[in-house]
Amino acid sequence: MTENSPIVNIPPNDAPLRHPWLVAIWPGMGGVAAIAGGHLIQSLGALPAGLIPERDYFSIDHVDVRGGIARAGALPRSMFFAWRDPKGERDLLVFIGEAQPPTGGFSLCHRIMDVAVEHGVERVVTFAAMGTSIHPSNEPKVFGAVTVPELLEPMREAGVERLQDGQVSGLNGSLLAAAADRGIPAMCLLGEMPLFAAGVPNPKSALGVLHSFERLFGIELNLQALESHAKAMEPQFLQLLSQLRQQVAGAVQQEENEEHEDGQPQEHETDVAPAPPKMEHAKRKLGTDDRQRIEALFAEASDDRTKAERLKDELDRLDVFAEYEDRFLDLFRRTE
Repeated sequence: MTENSPIVNIPPNDAPLRHPWLVAIWPGMGGVAAIAGGHLIQSLGALPAGLIPERDYFSIDHVDVRGGIARAGALPRSMFFAWRDPKGERDLLVFIGEAQPPTGGFSLCHRIMDVAVEHGVERVVTFAAMGTSIHPSNEPKVFGAVTVPELLEPMREAGVERLQDGQVSGLNGSLLAAAADRGIPAMCLLGEMPLFAAGVPNPKSALGVLHSFERLFGIELNLQALESHAKAMEPQFLQLLSQLRQQVAGAVQQEENEEHEDGQPQEHETDVAPAPPKMEHAKRKLGTDDRQRIEALFAEASDDRTKAERLKDELDRLDVFAEYEDRFLDLFRRTE
């Protein structure tokens, strides 16, 4: 353990943990990891075990004013919880960070690994989310990435799909690298969720992550409350998707009206002016509205392939088909 490591005392008697795993969680897209982590601690009845001082990684950048009185706001906490297996087989450490620090993230990961090494952690798991064109009513998949080939088969047996290509961003990925530095096998479980609703809490995706963790860790969790929450949220996702589709239809109709006003195509400067040369590897920056409209069209085309033509037209109009080409072609590669 390094000099700056946090002090972690494992309740109730500070006895050594037995073959422990470490689960690490930070907030992210759809709140998937945070929701899963909160329910994991609640279901197990894990106890607080220590923390990393907030001011080591976060600073106060504002004050809250109430009635003219200014007070410093609370800094995000980075906390450890511990659970002892009643069967005496495998214990668990859970780290939950309320926020990812603006700087020094990899240093924080190594401090977490100091604790892992001190307590004999045998495997590290992080929770995260992956945005796709999945329809909200479909059952989300869980994808996984590992640091050693030996974990691929246990992951497959747990029903987790291998993430073939891509990146695991943020500290969910950095901790995997820190674990690899210490020679501790690690994996990240990524719950699939609709990208068009990236800012909406997604308990259904979190539920999928926890079910995968149950199979990997060999434990049964009480997830009834989370299951009820997931069912209650589904109509809201469907309503949001419907609203986005209406916006897409309205935008398409408006464009058609402008181009065919009085039965004649409307001329635009871009129709007569030479187009500027394109950078081979440049990507056009899209606004949030454009991104959401594209995701809504992907969701429509995923349900009904005949609507893929409208999606293709929109990608061409925005000049981003190259960016989305693989996903577009996947619509026709997938089996129903």
